[in-house]
Amino acid sequence: MNNLKKHIYLWYSANKRELPWRETANPYKIWLSEIILQQTRIAQGISYYDRFIEEFPTIFELAKAPEDQVLKLWQGLGYYTRARNLHSTSKFIVKYFKGVFPDDYKTILSLKGVGQYTAAAVASIAFDLPYPTVDGNVYRVISRYFGITEPIDSDKGKKQIHQIAEELMPKNNCGFHNQALMEFGALQCVPQSPKCNLCPLKETCFAVKMNLQNELPIKSKKTKQRNRYFYYYLIESGDSVFLEKREGNDIWRNLYQLPLLETNKELSEAELLNTEPLFFNQSEINIKSISAIKKHVLSHQIIYARLIHVESNHTKSLIEHFIQTNKKDIFNFAVPKLVEEFLNEARFGEN
Repeated sequence: MNNLKKHIYLWYSANKRELPWRETANPYKIWLSEIILQQTRIAQGISYYDRFIEEFPTIFELAKAPEDQVLKLWQGLGYYTRARNLHSTSKFIVKYFKGVFPDDYKTILSLKGVGQYTAAAVASIAFDLPYPTVDGNVYRVISRYFGITEPIDSDKGKKQIHQIAEELMPKNNCGFHNQALMEFGALQCVPQSPKCNLCPLKETCFAVKMNLQNELPIKSKKTKQRNRYFYYYLIESGDSVFLEKREGNDIWRNLYQLPLLETNKELSEAELLNTEPLFFNQSEINIKSISAIKKHVLSHQIIYARLIHVESNHTKSLIEHFIQTNKKDIFNFAVPKLVEEFLNEARFGEN
């Protein structure tokens, strides 16, 4: 194991990416980066991290901000529960810890939106505590190097990986160790076509010896996805358009969207022309256009969406159901990326 660590440490020192959150030991900034990077590629996450730090340089500014401001800044990252948990946790830390980020693993783990991986990352990088960060990259490196043939999404496989990760953990420089192992998986021991010929571990790696790089790690479960059919209505009335706020526990909670008709099956264009959602309440409308179908893939669902652009001079029933706003202000609201794409493609909001 020492040979493994030695080679990975040398590789990391020579090949690591220069990332803004690697330039600090500030637990607030490290925690923020880890929440952003959940379900987000580093290349995309950097700009969001920079904007959040500029807008909220300390946890106090984040805690004081209205949720709509946080969600707007998060717009485009997806998985908005992360943003709501980030905001909620910042207020919790300010209220109960006077804005001082907790410095022990169990307390960090108890924070809303923080799981074992994130708690270990903050604890090790900010406070040099010996807790392994076992993400997808680490699963892959350990599975291949040690020849773990148990599915990594099974309880037995997870236990094996975590046990090895704990045995690899040094007593000091824990943050360096965790980042080196994750970076090695992200850049060198990649999922497809790993760079084994250039790998410093090729002489001792089980997967290389047995030619199992493409088979390991093994997964047994496939994510089930369901189909949903969304029909958004961009309703213009003079200089006004209408929005609604998503509520409940569904996707994109607390974000704004265009009035939505969701059906349990796909509607043809002819069916859409003959379908009048209840919110129109028999008012006269003029359908300007119907977009092509846009496919939006999420982890557990696939959304097939269309935009119906209409004009209506009868707004009484609309005002009862929706938020009326000026056309020029529509991009001030935090909306799902899917809605933003429709508006941009319709060149809406341009003079």
